[in-house]
Amino acid sequence: MARTIQPDCRQCRREGCKLFLKGERCTSKKCAMERRPVIPGQHGNSKRRVAFSEYGTQLREKQKVKRMYGVLEKQFRGYYEDACRMKGVTGENMLSILERRLDNVVYRMGIASSRKQARQVVNHGLITVNGRRVNIASYIVKAGDIVAIKENKQNNEFFKSLRGSKVVMPKWVEFDTNNFSGKVVALPVREDIDADIKEQLIVELYSR
Repeated sequence: MARTIQPDCRQCRREGCKLFLKGERCTSKKCAMERRPVIPGQHGNSKRRVAFSEYGTQLREKQKVKRMYGVLEKQFRGYYEDACRMKGVTGENMLSILERRLDNVVYRMGIASSRKQARQVVNHGLITVNGRRVNIASYIVKAGDIVAIKENKQNNEFFKSLRGSKVVMPKWVEFDTNNFSGKVVALPVREDIDADIKEQLIVELYSR
C-alpha cells in the first residue's frame, strides 16, 4: 500500500500552515508550526521572500490538500476526474468526495485524533459500515450509512477514553460515544468544511 513517509511536522512547515496530522500535538505548544514556523531545509530561515508564480500558487494548494487528507497524486487526480463528471461545482464536489473517505469520516466522528490515526484504525479492521467490516481507508461512504466500531473491539484500550465523552463534529455526521455507533446524516457541502482550502486553484491547475 502506497503511503507518504515524510515526517508529519515537516509537511506542515513546508505548506506554511497547520495540517493537523498529529492530533492533539497540533493544538499544543509542541506543534512544530508554533516552535519553528519556517520552511524546512537549510534556507528555511532566509529572509528572502520568493513570490510564487500562478502555477506555483496552484501547485502549493494542491500539495496542501493532498497532505491534509493523506492522499497520493494518482488517487487525488482520480477524485478530481470523478468530481468533473458530477453535477455542480467541480471543486466543491472534489472536497465532498475527500470528506466522504472512510478514514476522514472516522476522524470527523472523533473516533481518532487525526486522519493518519483514523487510517490505521480502518486498516486494522476495527470499523464496520452497515454492519460489515471495512478495512479500506479510501472507501467512500453514502448518506445514511451506519459507521461503528466493531463490536468485539469496543473494549480495546484505544477506545476506553472515547466512551461517554463529548465530541465536536460537523453536522453531516453523528456519533454516539456510549454505543460506539454513528451515522452519515447527509453528504457534506462546502459550508461543512472548515479547513482553509482554495479548491478553485486546484481545479485551475488540473484544467491546464
